[in-house]
Amino acid sequence: MKSSFLRPLLEVAVMLLVVLGAARWLTGLFAKRTHTYQVSAARQLRLLFWPLLALGAGLSVLPAVALSGPEASQFEWALTIGFLLFTLALSGPALLLHLRYLTLNHDTTLVFQPTENRLEVYDAGQRVAFARRDLAGVESVTCSARRTFWGKYNYLCLHLVDGRSIVLTSLLTDLKPLAVFLRNAPTERRTRAWCWV
Repeated sequence: MKSSFLRPLLEVAVMLLVVLGAARWLTGLFAKRTHTYQVSAARQLRLLFWPLLALGAGLSVLPAVALSGPEASQFEWALTIGFLLFTLALSGPALLLHLRYLTLNHDTTLVFQPTENRLEVYDAGQRVAFARRDLAGVESVTCSARRTFWGKYNYLCLHLVDGRSIVLTSLLTDLKPLAVFLRNAPTERRTRAWCWV
């Protein structure tokens, strides 16, 4: 009964992933290179793929034990809860970081074109006015735990002379080229095990 229900769902999910991947690849061949970065579904999926897969694996054993009814032993429940807690420990920090970065940069648009010396940040459609001379410093924070699910989450904090700060997270784009572009500004590079802003 369970396999007759789950198998078609898995087949549809795999087929949908293949079709969406092929469509993205085809549109990437004919699209011109963009210099405008926003929080996109593709970027979110790229960052969340492994954490969600781990969480799904942990949650998948719970219904099997719960539906077995009173026949499930305490040992089976202990193993199930242990596996669920293990997968939550693996994926939970990445999911929390993702939600935090999403709240910070959901309405942010980054226009970055280094060949034309162009860097603009828009917040909710309004341009955040600053020039390179207005940068008091750049804080570049990267994750030291590279082999974890949250290893790709990092951020740049642009500190302006007037006291404002602009936070750009890895949900927008890969921040390494931007950090290289801002190399002439006073930069503080830090590594953390978990890049919470």
